[in-house]
Amino acid sequence: MSIGIKDKVAIIGMGCSKFGERWDAGPEELMLEAFNECIADAGIEKEQIEAGWLGVFFDEQNVGKSAIPMSQALRLPNIPVTRVENLCATGTESLRAATYAVAAGACDIALAMGVEKLKDTGYAGLPERTKGTFEDLWLPGSTAPGSFAQFASAYASRNKLDMDTLKEAMAHVSWKSHQNGSLNPKAHLQKTIQKEQAITAPMISYPLGLYDCCGVSDGAACAIVTTPEIAARLGKTGTLVSIKALQLSASNGLEMAHKSWDGSYALTARIAAKNAYTEAGITNPAKDLDLFEVHDCFSVTEIVTMEDLQVSDDGRAVHDVLEGKFDRDGELPCQIDGGLKCFGHPIGATGLRMIYELYLQMHGRAEQRQLKDPQLGLTHNLGGLPNRNVCTVSIIGHYHGD
Repeated sequence: MSIGIKDKVAIIGMGCSKFGERWDAGPEELMLEAFNECIADAGIEKEQIEAGWLGVFFDEQNVGKSAIPMSQALRLPNIPVTRVENLCATGTESLRAATYAVAAGACDIALAMGVEKLKDTGYAGLPERTKGTFEDLWLPGSTAPGSFAQFASAYASRNKLDMDTLKEAMAHVSWKSHQNGSLNPKAHLQKTIQKEQAITAPMISYPLGLYDCCGVSDGAACAIVTTPEIAARLGKTGTLVSIKALQLSASNGLEMAHKSWDGSYALTARIAAKNAYTEAGITNPAKDLDLFEVHDCFSVTEIVTMEDLQVSDDGRAVHDVLEGKFDRDGELPCQIDGGLKCFGHPIGATGLRMIYELYLQMHGRAEQRQLKDPQLGLTHNLGGLPNRNVCTVSIIGHYHGD
């Protein structure tokens, strides 16, 4: 029987590029920007890194179909490198690979990198992939805003919510993220908004308006991981951040097979969260966790996710949002860095960017965004559409050696 990876792997360095319309940089420069911060933070030489994983989604617009461009851009010491991709969970997938390699003893120090370069494509939304059976057979004519608008309608229907209440809650989510993002120099969008702006904004796909949708951006983020014992030998004697859980759940098609799923929640998120809590030894997430970074590709997704993560009762998340439970000064701060709403969504980088914020918070280095002594945080990535997706849930926190 597996015992999980709790506290077997520590994060000793992280880095994150500036996100945005990075016309000044290609994917190689973005990776180098994140890596330079990361390795300086880790305090090691790159010759000490023994393996690396690169998360990138749109290979047609980025670095190609291998991880060789990462090895070349960073001048890594001829170590094994591997490209991974798993929809919008791609960044966390690279961290999962590096973490498992260290936990298994396959290498002592590993690198996880995620990058995406989307603005050069000229698309206002996510660019089209090369055609294949996934799009042709399962997603004919679908769009992300259209699919998540249906998600919103199903959630409202299940909980007998009028759309005005749901839209007010979605506006609060967007307002909150922009308030937080305005304090983050690495965010793409750094301006505050008023809730009325979100409510009255042009409609994208009812009930989702302009401010309910995250944007497209370029960016990179990375992490260096090792065991706590090796971290101690490297002189990491202060605060050490370890991985408590890293779980992934993929859809098996049940959501589209019959009517047992009503379209109002993400089944994979509930499964991944349950498994992550078990792995981390968490019995009451609303009490045990201090902050969250969730996959707010659309404002309604953040609302539904609070229920999927068991920190709001079913049907209660809208009211918890409106009561400020997830605000910066609330009971459970969420998207303290601005989230996808303010960073945009360079797919390969997003999951690691979320971990980066928790890592900064744990070390007390989040500057104006800094919370008071957070001990344990969670990130959540939902890749794909509500009815066909993959979800990762990661939990990191202070290492206490127990």
